[in-house]
Amino acid sequence: MSEKKKIQPRIFKGTQDFLPEEMLKKQYLIDKIRAVFMRFGFEPAETPAFEYHEILMGKYGEEGEKLIYPLAYKGGRTLALRYDLTVPLARMTAMHPELPMPFKRYQIQPVWRAEKAQIRQGRFREFYQCDVDTVGTDSLLADAEIIAMTDHCLRALGIENFLTKFSSRKLLYGIARHYGATDETLGEFTRVIDKVDKIGPDAVVNALLDSKNLNQRTLIDTCIEFMVMASDRKKDTKTKLEYLEKTFGKQPEIFAGIAEVRQISAALKSLGVDEARWVFDPALARGLAYYTGPVFETVLPDHPHIGSLAGGGRYDDLIGLYAGRRVPAVGTTIGIDRIITAMTQLGLMPDTGTSTDVLVCLFDEDCAPAALVAAAKLRDAGLNVMNWFEPTKLKKQFNYADKRGIRVVAVLGPDEVARGEITLKDMTTGEQQNVPAPDAADAVKKILDR
Repeated sequence: MSEKKKIQPRIFKGTQDFLPEEMLKKQYLIDKIRAVFMRFGFEPAETPAFEYHEILMGKYGEEGEKLIYPLAYKGGRTLALRYDLTVPLARMTAMHPELPMPFKRYQIQPVWRAEKAQIRQGRFREFYQCDVDTVGTDSLLADAEIIAMTDHCLRALGIENFLTKFSSRKLLYGIARHYGATDETLGEFTRVIDKVDKIGPDAVVNALLDSKNLNQRTLIDTCIEFMVMASDRKKDTKTKLEYLEKTFGKQPEIFAGIAEVRQISAALKSLGVDEARWVFDPALARGLAYYTGPVFETVLPDHPHIGSLAGGGRYDDLIGLYAGRRVPAVGTTIGIDRIITAMTQLGLMPDTGTSTDVLVCLFDEDCAPAALVAAAKLRDAGLNVMNWFEPTKLKKQFNYADKRGIRVVAVLGPDEVARGEITLKDMTTGEQQNVPAPDAADAVKKILDR
């Protein structure tokens, strides 16, 4: 019989294995964020990992659609791994017209993008998105609530020095149209402006000059002035809006965008969001094609290499592509993997250790029944308990508990079994105590609470 060839263990670049230590960190973040979502009245939903190809195409813009992973399927049909959670939400909403409106949902699932992995920035080809959306209302109070909820999420994780930038797509669209841009070139214009934080104003200008559709000197000069004004932190929202009114006030689209910014600003103040943590940035574009009005993203100004921790906006036309009727919506994405990267680099990630409270040792085969009974009773008391399976030396079992970070070990040797007791050892202090078996759970909880 020929020897089987060893298969080289490897994973695709841009994907990750998550060992328990990493998964506990991820679960810590998700639990914190999910609690905030529920506090704001959002409920969970999930969609399949793949969709029909045509469901996804035509929604993200040219650059986004290059990153979609297609999946060949028998019969010539083409599927695709989901690129985000927003388009699947739109499809799901259209398929379930019975949903009460407003429909407020959160969704925490992986997505896939065929882009270059950038590990330091927390950018992967497969990663978790954490979306929260309000469907079925035109009220900008919903937009302000999304920004406020993002603020609550990041503060719940111990992140403080963040900034949420917001604006309205209508402002950029209005300026572009003012200088002759067409519906066909608006997407390209928005994609170029959206890169200002990544490549800088000079590179944006060069990109506009290189474009056959957008190479208009007046438009480019206005963009330069616009971006300088937008990035000036000394200028407050009132000053920036006055500049837009003075320069473009008669343009209907810009007038509508200004009204949206004013309404969201007022609502954020009423919601108690600290004005030091949000700013009106009229140059904010967001790259995806489906945004129609307000857009927002949250960054760490002192750590620009990390990129945005959250971002989203209003997409009032997307669901209608599937539903055949207008269904307004607004939402945001909170980047779980990006936030883990940020918190790790900032030293904010807590030591999650292990989820196991107690290791019940196995002294010998004769003591196995008593060890199993003890573990069952500890679990019934609400503790997370692991049984050791083989009768090895206690030193090896203690070393295992120490390596795993398990705080308490329980030993039931022949003497303990005969007396109806359990020996508990605190692995942190080294202290040992013998307690009656019925009192073991309370004794363990006291050790854990120290």
